[in-house]
Amino acid sequence: MTALILGGLLAAVVVVLVALPFFLGRDEDVDAFGAPEERRLALIDERDRALAALKELELDHRAGKIDNQDYRALVGPLRRAAAEALQALDADKAQE
Repeated sequence: MTALILGGLLAAVVVVLVALPFFLGRDEDVDAFGAPEERRLALIDERDRALAALKELELDHRAGKIDNQDYRALVGPLRRAAAEALQALDADKAQE
């Protein structure tokens, strides 16, 4: 009987020790970024969207879903958007 009680106490202590870091947590708000960090995240998001759109456009063009004329009309603005986002990210990184 005492072995069951000791085993239960030991299990409870282990559970508390494992869960303690989750309950203590950090006081900082994860969503509270400063303006430079928000700008960097927005630029990263813009870059990723432009590159994903370029990849999709390229796949559609190779598959024959988009003809050459439409491809040329669409690829330029997407490349410019990706390049501008990359240049802005590089400029922000150089300022740090």
